[in-house]
Amino acid sequence: MKVGVIAGLACAAAISAAGAAAQEHGAKWVGTWAAAPMENAVNPGQPSPVNSTYRNIVHISAGGSSVRVVLTNEFGGQPLKIAASHIAMSAGGGAIDAASDHALKFSGQASVTIPAGALAVSDPVAMPVTALADLAISVYLPEQWMESTTCHDDGQSKNYVVPGDATAAATLTGARTIESWCFVKGVDVTVSSDKAAAIVTLGDSITDGALSTEDANRRWPDFLAARLQADKKTAHLSVLNEGISGNRVLHERWGPSALNRFDRDVIAQSGVKYLIILEGINDIGSIANPHDPADVITTQDMEFAFTQMITRAHQHGIKVFGATIAPYQGAGYYSEAGEKIRQDVNQWMRTGGAFDGVVDFDQATRDPAKPGAFLPQVDSGDHLHPGDGGYKIMGAAIDLSIFN
Repeated sequence: MKVGVIAGLACAAAISAAGAAAQEHGAKWVGTWAAAPMENAVNPGQPSPVNSTYRNIVHISAGGSSVRVVLTNEFGGQPLKIAASHIAMSAGGGAIDAASDHALKFSGQASVTIPAGALAVSDPVAMPVTALADLAISVYLPEQWMESTTCHDDGQSKNYVVPGDATAAATLTGARTIESWCFVKGVDVTVSSDKAAAIVTLGDSITDGALSTEDANRRWPDFLAARLQADKKTAHLSVLNEGISGNRVLHERWGPSALNRFDRDVIAQSGVKYLIILEGINDIGSIANPHDPADVITTQDMEFAFTQMITRAHQHGIKVFGATIAPYQGAGYYSEAGEKIRQDVNQWMRTGGAFDGVVDFDQATRDPAKPGAFLPQVDSGDHLHPGDGGYKIMGAAIDLSIFN
């Protein structure tokens, strides 16, 4: 019988010898990589997701002595059958280091069926990994009926899909590439430091790294993770990127709203202690061309939403840092009304006392001669998203002493 470790109930009932040994020595689980799941409809014109292996390449933030993987069917309409899944060190270009390859198991079983709307946490794998390494997580879907898949779109990361079960293959032949991470939403590591913790970055396309160089890991959370690992005082911290391109705080549009997904993408993360919220530019931008009357939001609406997230995080002992909304003058959905709300919300973040601290991305990225717009060295060219240099400036603008 196929038995899955479903919806986060995983390790208590059946844990591997490696995981038990790690826990005996005081180790704990902390997230080292994450991506926010989204729904993707299976359309007749698209390649079928079944009888296929999805090899997801993920760039972790912190290292550890063992790993476990979180697979997801949270937006699937039917149970998801996964016949095999593996984890290995990436060797680049869809290849793996075969000597590092490990089959994932779920309560000791190689296959797992994940109910619609649920997730599955793998058994621990005794696989030491170093900080800032690239891992390959391969998932094989056998023949089954599927109306939708659970993926994270626009990840600025090249991933690979091939027919059949290639989960253990050292190299992939005839693979097609996608920029989505599919059926995998997280990787946790065991760490021994009592101070070890995760920082969740909740945001939209600017946190997701839109228009950054593909496969280069130049999102601002990546730059933050590299800085943390380079400093002995903060090397115990990991970074989990929960950005969704097009995301909004208050309304559903591209992916579930920040309020909708907050428990799943923030509170449920392993070892989370800190949260940075960079959201709101898409809510503000919708004022220029509203799709419906509800799109026209106010400063008070934004403050309400942020206060709700702060309250929910504090209930779980998570410190919350508000990131001021970056300039966007010249972007396609810029408006004077939206700019007024952006400035008012940023001022409230800085002076209102609701947050545990403030990361001032507005100040770090704005042009002093034109405060409503990016510095030239920040702008990717669309006046909304930073380029690689801009993301580096954002990552460097965060005072690491706030994580104490």
